[in-house]
Amino acid sequence: MNDTPSAGSEVVEQVSALVEDVFGRLKPVLAGAEGLLAASGDVTAEDLTRLRPQVFDVLGGLVVGAGFISAPNALADQEFGFEWWTETGDAEPVQLVISLDPDSDNFLDYTRQSWFTVPRDTGRRHINGPYVDYLCTDEYTLTFTVPVRREGAFAGVVGADIYVREVERLLQPKLRTLGGRAALVNAQGRVIVSNNARQATGSLVRDVDVPAWWSSGAEPVTTESGTRLRRCGDSPIALVRTER
Repeated sequence: MNDTPSAGSEVVEQVSALVEDVFGRLKPVLAGAEGLLAASGDVTAEDLTRLRPQVFDVLGGLVVGAGFISAPNALADQEFGFEWWTETGDAEPVQLVISLDPDSDNFLDYTRQSWFTVPRDTGRRHINGPYVDYLCTDEYTLTFTVPVRREGAFAGVVGADIYVREVERLLQPKLRTLGGRAALVNAQGRVIVSNNARQATGSLVRDVDVPAWWSSGAEPVTTESGTRLRRCGDSPIALVRTER
């Protein structure tokens, strides 16, 4: 049985608008990164500083971090490149500095992180999370990333971070109006925000197989147990509702 078109539509539309706004704000950073890489075959880590005006423009509002992360050997002078800045309120943005030396005990191999690997492997934009960002803020975070290309080849990602608590602040009032249990989940069925204490951020929805539903095409559906699932636009986020 299909979900009724009107059920949860405001929530779905609000989530879709939020997602498109964040990705839309990344477009100048993407254009800047691809333009920089196309202009010269010998782009260095120092050249990445030219992206800072576009990155700083992304920061603010929901976005608490943004920047460009290069693919291995995309830069001429070092294997890895990481140009990431975080919002600090009234103060100037702060650059996130990490170890890019593979021989260092503190080396962060970002090429293993899903916010990097999914855009690399699929060629599509991605939303990672919710996860606790131990690198930056120790807060539940969603990371939005878009693949960067140079001459058709993957050259890195541009991305933005937002706090889950801010998403909760914006969306929870409408979720509460739906009644029953309602949660926004990622494609693995992990809760981003819900209207009830039983579905805490980061927990898994277990009364329905969200990954299987997603793999089958993510069409709106109501299960035999009465759980309704609807995808939120062109994003890896779904609204899951149960009347009881």
